[in-house]
Amino acid sequence: MNDTLFGKIIRREIPATVVYEDEDILGFRDIAPQAPVHVLFVPKGEVIPTLDDATADQAPLLGRLMLAAAEYARREGFAQDGYRVVMNCRGHGGQTVFHVHLHLLAGAPLGHFGTP
Repeated sequence: MNDTLFGKIIRREIPATVVYEDEDILGFRDIAPQAPVHVLFVPKGEVIPTLDDATADQAPLLGRLMLAAAEYARREGFAQDGYRVVMNCRGHGGQTVFHVHLHLLAGAPLGHFGTP
């Protein structure tokens, strides 16, 4: 059983503002947004703890995460202005929930990535 925070959100045991859902992916607003739009996209059926744990046969699922984020950006009307998609991996990478997921950030100029 997926006992992570995201597993509980997927099972609707913990409330979340769901903004995207298909057969494989759930998208919901981050509770501590880092931009005006901050949505997390998680795989619903398969738990991959980190990107480093992913295997080649899981590549289609990881690709669907990216495509779900892009579809949401187009649907919500901010794709033309631009957005950022980030995936953290492990502690030094900033990952706090060990269920692979994407962060979609948008809604304002985000500046240069990775500069101090």
